[in-house]
Amino acid sequence: MTVDQHQAHASSFGSVAAEYDRARPSYPGELFDAIEELTGRPLKGADVLDVGAGTGIATRLLHGRGARVIAVEPSPGMAAQLHRVTPEIPLIKGDGNDLPCHDATADLVSYFQAFHWTDPHRSVPEALRVLRPGGALALVWNLKDRSVPWLGEQEARLAAALPNFHYYGDMNVITGELDAHLADVRTRELRWERRIAVEDVITDLRSKSYFAVLDEAVKAPVLAAERAALLADFPDGQVVEEYRVELTLGIKPL
Repeated sequence: MTVDQHQAHASSFGSVAAEYDRARPSYPGELFDAIEELTGRPLKGADVLDVGAGTGIATRLLHGRGARVIAVEPSPGMAAQLHRVTPEIPLIKGDGNDLPCHDATADLVSYFQAFHWTDPHRSVPEALRVLRPGGALALVWNLKDRSVPWLGEQEARLAAALPNFHYYGDMNVITGELDAHLADVRTRELRWERRIAVEDVITDLRSKSYFAVLDEAVKAPVLAAERAALLADFPDGQVVEEYRVELTLGIKPL
């Protein structure tokens, strides 16, 4: 993907914010247990910056665990959806490459499904700047388990139909920048699943950047073909999506 294409994809989410909020997957409670275990401190009472917060899917879960969380989001459309759903959560405009925050003010800087939109050479030092000593940078991805036959087949269909199709791939490539700045990097992998309707799967796909950047005339037949393929696999209209959650967490030295 070229720099211009990357920027176009990164900027596309505002137009699909409602679909994103409605159909994107949540996160299992065990993930937040793991964050507390690996950091050695509870989320309750912690000062958290959730960067690239999107519509607040993870932000709301952090808030629910008692964290004093501030959402950081560059897209006006995504931020508007977050504020509409949870106006009680503080929200500031910004991105991880240039955080609009004072030094040493956060216990945790989190990226849920968002770190790959940053420049790690800039975003990692920025996170370390705003973290207090002993604070943590947490990078999280929800990844569909492509080893499950139907999910692997779906990926192959989309890759064949869409020249701009992409998926997260090997997160170690993206998270490797942590090793250059931090001696203490900890990881955890979790598995979970959700049951959703076929139409929700289609809505989820519409919220992906590789669909959001396309004209409706281009994406409509691809989505129609995908709906038909899903209904062939799941004739009752209910789909079980299997996920693995990858957590990479770097601890700032005391």
